[in-house]
Amino acid sequence: MKKKLLLIQPTPYVKNGELIKREKLYFVGLSLPLLAAFTPKEWEIELILETIEDIPFETDADVIGISSMGHAVIRTLDIAKEFRKRGKTVILGGYMVSLMPEEAKKYCDSVVIGDAEGVWGEVLKDIEKGTLKPYYRQELISLEKMPLPRYDLLQKKNIGDFLPVQAGRGCPNICSFCSVYCLYRGRYIRRSIPEVIRDIQHIKSLGFKKILLLDDNIASDEAYMYELCREIKKLKMQWMSQCSINVAKNDRLLKIIADSGCIALSFGLESIKQESLTELNKGWAKTSEYPELITKIRDAGIEVSTEMVVGTDADTVESILDTARFIDENKIIVPRFYILTPIPGTDLFKKLEAKNKIYNRNIYSYNGTEAVHIPGNMTPEELTEAYWKLYNQVFSLRSIINRTLINKNFFKKPLNHLFYFFVNLVYRHDIKKGIPPNIF
Repeated sequence: MKKKLLLIQPTPYVKNGELIKREKLYFVGLSLPLLAAFTPKEWEIELILETIEDIPFETDADVIGISSMGHAVIRTLDIAKEFRKRGKTVILGGYMVSLMPEEAKKYCDSVVIGDAEGVWGEVLKDIEKGTLKPYYRQELISLEKMPLPRYDLLQKKNIGDFLPVQAGRGCPNICSFCSVYCLYRGRYIRRSIPEVIRDIQHIKSLGFKKILLLDDNIASDEAYMYELCREIKKLKMQWMSQCSINVAKNDRLLKIIADSGCIALSFGLESIKQESLTELNKGWAKTSEYPELITKIRDAGIEVSTEMVVGTDADTVESILDTARFIDENKIIVPRFYILTPIPGTDLFKKLEAKNKIYNRNIYSYNGTEAVHIPGNMTPEELTEAYWKLYNQVFSLRSIINRTLINKNFFKKPLNHLFYFFVNLVYRHDIKKGIPPNIF
C-alpha cells in the first residue's frame, strides 16, 4: 500500500487572524512541485496551495510537509501544531524555519534546513524506518540533473497564465538584511542552460506562453545570460524575473534580454537614500543613477517592478513619504515595500540586538508591516504610520492610473498593462484592509 504525502504552501494571516484568500493565485511557488519530483514513486502526493484551497485536516496522509515563506511562517506553525495533534508526522522547511530551526522544531517532528534536494530521500527513508532525525541539512553544491518539477500537481488548480522555472539559486551580493544572503553567504549556483530550456519547453507543451524565471540575480553572469536569452527567444515565450538594476548599464545585454521575450523585471532598490544602502551593505548601488537606469529598462520595453525597505537609521518620515513621489515619477509598474524587520537568524537581528535596538521581542508578532526595532530618526510608531501612508499614496487611484495606463509602453503591450492595472487594484483593496501587497 502506498504511503501518502501532503505538501502545503500556507497563506499568511491578516491582522485580525483571518487568512488571506484569493480566487486565483498567479505567483505559484516552485519548491513543493520540485520536492514532489524528488519523492519516490511509491508515495502518493497531494499538493495544497492554501491561498486558493482549504487544507484537508482530515487527510489520510501519513506525512505532512509544509514550506514556510515570508510572514506565512506563523500560519505554518499553526498548521503544524494541528496536524501533530492528529498524530501526523510533520516536516517543516523553507527559508523562514531555516533561519530559526530550533524554534521551528518545537512545532514539528523534523526541520529541513536550507535546500531540501540533497536530503529529502533520506528524510522519507528515515520515516519509513522509524529513525527520523530532528534536523536535516546538506549544503547544495550543484543544481545539475534536477528532475522535472511536478507541474501536473498544479495544472488543475486555479492559477495564472505562467509557471515558475528555476534558473539559479543564491546571490553573489552580501546585503545584510537579506534572508537569501544569510542562507547562502554569497554563494550563487546556476542550472545548466539545457536543463532550464527543458523545463521551459515542457511548460510550453502544457499550453503556457509565459514563465517566471526564479533567480535572485539572473543577470549577474553576462555570458550565461546571453546564451540563455538566445535559447528562450527560439521558444517565443514571454518571461519575468529579478536582478540587479545595474543590468541597465550594459546596453547589449539589456537589448538581448528584451528581444528574448522579457516583459518585466523586479529590482530590489531598497531605498532612495544612499546612506540607507550603505547601511544595508548595498553601497554598490547608486540611488542617483536609479531614474536613468529605470528609464533605459522601460525604453527597452521591459516594465519595472521594485521592492524597497523603510526603517533604516538614515530614513526619516520625510524620506519615506518622498519615496511615493519617486515611484510615481518613475512609473514603477508594481511597487512593494517592507518595514526593515530583524528576523532572528539574520545578520541584521544580531546587529540590532547588539545595539539594544530590538523594540518588540515577540517574534511571533513580526509581520513586516509594524516596526519592531528602534530606527535612528523616528519612533517605531512613527515608522509604522509612515509605512502605511506611503502605501496609501502609492496605491491611490491617481497613482495607479499614472503608472500603468498613462505609460508610453501601454500601446506596445496593452494586455500586459491592463493586467498590471488589475494587480494594482487588487493591492489597493488589500492595503485598505491593512494587508501588505505580497500575495497575488
